[in-house]
Amino acid sequence: MIEGGPAAVVPFMKEDDESTENDGNPAERLHLSEAMRMAEALVFASAEPVTEKALAARLPDGIDVPRAMAELQRFYEKRGVNLVRVADAWAFRTAGDLAFLMSRDAVQQKKLSRAALEVLAIIAYHQPVTRAEMEDIRGVETSKGTLDLLMETGWVRMRGRRRVPGRPVTYGTTESFLDHFGLAEVRDLPGMEELKGAGLLSTRMPSNFSMPQPPADPDELTEDEDPLSDIDLEELGLLTPRVEE
Repeated sequence: MIEGGPAAVVPFMKEDDESTENDGNPAERLHLSEAMRMAEALVFASAEPVTEKALAARLPDGIDVPRAMAELQRFYEKRGVNLVRVADAWAFRTAGDLAFLMSRDAVQQKKLSRAALEVLAIIAYHQPVTRAEMEDIRGVETSKGTLDLLMETGWVRMRGRRRVPGRPVTYGTTESFLDHFGLAEVRDLPGMEELKGAGLLSTRMPSNFSMPQPPADPDELTEDEDPLSDIDLEELGLLTPRVEE
C-alpha cells in the first residue's frame, strides 16, 4: 500500500528547475506557475484525491488543468512525496521507495482470504459483473459475506442492475481500489505477461486463453445495465427507507 500524505510542505519549484518549460510568453508562464502553486495547495490540504473538475472550479479561468498537473507531477517525481493521478483526481503520496519509513505507524490490516482475493480480481478484470457470473468464472459459490467484506474495504461497489430476468446487481471497483494499488485507471491492471512474470499465472496456459479487457470508463454504465434507483438502494439496504406521513 502506498502511504498517504506528505509530512511537510515541500518548497515549490525554482525558476531554473529543469521541469519548468520555457515555451510561451513570460506572462503566460507566470500565470501557469501561480496556478500550479494554487493547485499544489489545494491537493496538499485535501484528505481525499482532488478531481480535475474541482481544481478547475478553484483555479483562475483559462488554466489548462491537465498541463498544470502534469508539470507539477514531474516536479515531484523525484522527491520524498509524489503527486499521483487516481482516475480523474490527484493526490500526494509518499514515494514508493520510502514507504518503509512509515511502517511503524501503519495500521495493521486484516489480510483478505483467498476467496476474497479471487472475487476482487474477477470484479476488477470483468466489471461490470454479477454474483452469478463470478460463480460461473470461479466454479464455486460466492458468499454474500465475501462481497460485503470487499465493499466494507471501499474497493468494490454496486454499479447497477443487469437488464436480464431477475435484474441481478452488477459490481465494479472504486477509486479507493485504484488508490490502494497505485493505479491511475483500471486499464493499468497488469496483463497476462506481467502476471506470468510475477508467478501469479501459470506459464502453461491454453493457447486460446486471453485476459479480459477492463472498461475504459468503469463509472459509465454499459448498454445492458440500469442505474440503481432509490427503491433499489432501499431494497439493498443502502438507503434508509422513506417514512410515509
